[in-house]
Amino acid sequence: DTEGGEQLYECPMCSLTCTNIQILEEHVDLHLEEHSFSEGGNVRDLELAQWLQIEEDKWQREEEEKQEREEFKKLQRQYGLDNSGGYRQQFLKNMEREVDRGRMQPFEYHKRKADLMECLAFGIDDGKTKTSEVIEALCKYYQNENKDVRHVWLSRGVDHFHSSLGDRGWGCGYRNFQMLVSSLLQNSLYNDCLRGTTLIPSIPKIQSMIEDAWREGFDPHGASHFNNRLHGSKAWIGACEIYSLLTSLRIKCQIIDFHKPTGPVGTHPRLFEWVLRYYSTDNEGGAKVVCTSKPPIYLQHQGHSRTVVGIEEKKNKTLCLLLFDPGCSSQEMQKLLKQTSDGTSLKLLRKFVGSLKEKQYQIVAVDGVLSLEEKAARCHASRVLTSEKIP
Repeated sequence: DTEGGEQLYECPMCSLTCTNIQILEEHVDLHLEEHSFSEGGNVRDLELAQWLQIEEDKWQREEEEKQEREEFKKLQRQYGLDNSGGYRQQFLKNMEREVDRGRMQPFEYHKRKADLMECLAFGIDDGKTKTSEVIEALCKYYQNENKDVRHVWLSRGVDHFHSSLGDRGWGCGYRNFQMLVSSLLQNSLYNDCLRGTTLIPSIPKIQSMIEDAWREGFDPHGASHFNNRLHGSKAWIGACEIYSLLTSLRIKCQIIDFHKPTGPVGTHPRLFEWVLRYYSTDNEGGAKVVCTSKPPIYLQHQGHSRTVVGIEEKKNKTLCLLLFDPGCSSQEMQKLLKQTSDGTSLKLLRKFVGSLKEKQYQIVAVDGVLSLEEKAARCHASRVLTSEKIP
């Protein structure tokens, strides 16, 4: 190897070094053309050909290993497992960039940094990305809507949280968990499960809570994927981590896997039908608007997750999910609090069957409280965790 790490190949006939195996082959061919070999020449040709083949195979293996290492590093960066820091580091770095670009004054930087450190010390979210009372605004809108909605079912109150300077690009799973907790905290059924959680936990706190669930024995296979460590990283989480965390808190939930499209053009009508049953069971009747006691639903697909907060049934029987997206800013969500009569702002939330065309979806749905015995049984079962699949 040269000092720069470049691979060199030596000619077996004249000791000339080449930087490319193909150039070496051409060079050796010239030797064979220019020299007349003695009686044993054929044997020499065979040995040379074998040597060249070995060198070429070696070069090919090195190239493949190099590509594999680069792909692995790329995946580590993509899923936040490259030891580049976590929520706190990203938040501070992005604020420093805002100051450098003149978008934030130094005094504001120092104030926000102090606020950040205080919230992280107490393990609570700072609430700066939260929008409340959207469900209440939706309820009022639908009661006055007279066009094409036949029925609508809504979750119990849910606060919307969007990604901040600290988790932009990777925090959707954590933000959706915050939305779910904001609803559970309003339901006395879950008071005992959440007795240590009176305020919305921060993202680093949620990471620590998931690690605690792993230490209890939940989902060892998933934990090993993250090397049993989330805190201080930008690691993405998904349905299995949400399930493990909720179950460790004795919150009864299930994962439903819609592992393939069940409708034309790659759509998932069975997903919509399942959500309708979830909200409408025990909430049937003649009322147009039903504000249920049901918690929202965590919805996962490759690369992103959202929160289902309700479902519409149109007069023509078509269904439409209502989704809170962590990628939607507070400014956009505020428009829903001032909903106009034509419902244009609802475009932020509405997703029809033709809008969800990912190959696979998973949902995590909450349905009550576990006893200590049930929690232990689920912990044991999670060692071979498999989600229920909709055929």
